[in-house]
Amino acid sequence: MAPFIVLVVVSGIARLVGLPLPGWLDSWPHAVRLGLAAMFVLTASAHFLQPRRDALIEMVPPRLPAAANLVTLTGILELAGAAGLLIPPVAPVAASCLVALLVLMFPANVRAARAHVGLKTVPLPARTALQVLFIAACVVAAF
Repeated sequence: MAPFIVLVVVSGIARLVGLPLPGWLDSWPHAVRLGLAAMFVLTASAHFLQPRRDALIEMVPPRLPAAANLVTLTGILELAGAAGLLIPPVAPVAASCLVALLVLMFPANVRAARAHVGLKTVPLPARTALQVLFIAACVVAAF
């Protein structure tokens, strides 16, 4: 739930700051880029810091090799995507890549919910709704 809160709060504050100022923050897509960047920095931190790292490793479907390496790789990709969202010429590509990453990582969320492993804080229907919301935010940020 923390990623959702960060996305909403940072996007909202960025948009409010941008209202009286003409320029980059004077649009929802740009404000959402900032919110997503903050959110992905937060979620990426879990890929490297205990105890969340072990929980994420546990969520990786067993048929995939080198779960710890995959968790590290996805954390790096989340950080790269967050940085890309803050560079206007690359932001649409970064947002599109983050959509792909969210889709590719979703089976780990399904596994965690069904097998009661890893990060167990959110049931599958809520995880699915959040994932759809994060993907929608990335689509908004792509413009």
